[in-house]
Amino acid sequence: MQLSVIIPCYNEHDNVRPLFAKLVAALKGIEWEAVYVDDDSPDGTSQEVLNLAKEDGRARLVRRVGRRGLSSACIEGMLASSSGVFAVIDGDMQHDETVLPQMLKKIEDEGCDIVVGSRYTEGGSTGDWNAARLGMSKFATILGNVLLKENKTTDPMSGFFMLKRELLDDVVHGLSGEGFKILLDVLATSEKNLKVGEVAYTFRTREFGESKLDARVLSDFAMLLFDKLIGKIIPARFLMFVTVGMIGVLVHLGVLGLFNQVLDLKFWGAQLIATLAAMTSNFFINNIFTYGDRKLKKNKLVWGLIKFFVICGIGAIPNVLFANYLYDDLGAYWLLAGAAGMIVSSIWNYSISRYFIWRAN
Repeated sequence: MQLSVIIPCYNEHDNVRPLFAKLVAALKGIEWEAVYVDDDSPDGTSQEVLNLAKEDGRARLVRRVGRRGLSSACIEGMLASSSGVFAVIDGDMQHDETVLPQMLKKIEDEGCDIVVGSRYTEGGSTGDWNAARLGMSKFATILGNVLLKENKTTDPMSGFFMLKRELLDDVVHGLSGEGFKILLDVLATSEKNLKVGEVAYTFRTREFGESKLDARVLSDFAMLLFDKLIGKIIPARFLMFVTVGMIGVLVHLGVLGLFNQVLDLKFWGAQLIATLAAMTSNFFINNIFTYGDRKLKKNKLVWGLIKFFVICGIGAIPNVLFANYLYDDLGAYWLLAGAAGMIVSSIWNYSISRYFIWRAN
């Protein structure tokens, strides 16, 4: 097998066969397989791949249950294959599969360790992106290259690339597997001076399905940066939780100031209301950003919120008692007393909630 095309999927039922047909046309004369890695899509993506595999043995399925994430899906897809070269291409047909032979040629004939499908090299294009999306992409590209030491590319945020198995084996134990930016993860993890090739392509408009781009893409990128910069010391997810907690502190202190200083409510009552407000905001922000790959929805969201209140409520007892002690008995300034109470419960909230609410399956 010359080439395994790894296709991470979530709700891409309508794109399974059209993409495979495009790969058949593009990869003539090459021994290849398509490994669809589906994160248990509710739209029947896995079953469609299985139906396709019965007709053409080059189609394979890796179905993941209880976990999500493009980067980790790509890693698992590559590890499930015996090929010497892997290509990663999105399942939404927005990448240009016709340049795959050029990318393989750079691997096999020119000795490149990795080849990037670039939107920003000469001849490449982002297609019909609006100014806001283009600006965000270019800003992320700048940050990405700041993170990279030697192995730079014009498009480190690309989700379309090809690499040798030897490179995967060299970096796999150091990959964070966080979020969407698996290429940046590979380039930043490798301690070798890689030979990086590029092939220009034009980013297409999605034909079927819905875009996966949302606010979580930014948090995934932030978590990857955290992981590569200081992940060996402090887990990236903990740093994100702490960042969300800082927002919760602002919410807490703002509500505390409103009810205690403006509305003249007794301190213990204002502290209790502020604690509940901070817990609520922290839950929803963490559900979107910190645990976006384990995001709770519908009934699970409601039960998750209830459990979060119970967990944080237990932590709120020493929070309120300690803060009230500082304020009433020691005469501490209200702002300092409120912040001190938050610190007491924050460690408990993180330690328990990640196991009982956003447990990784």
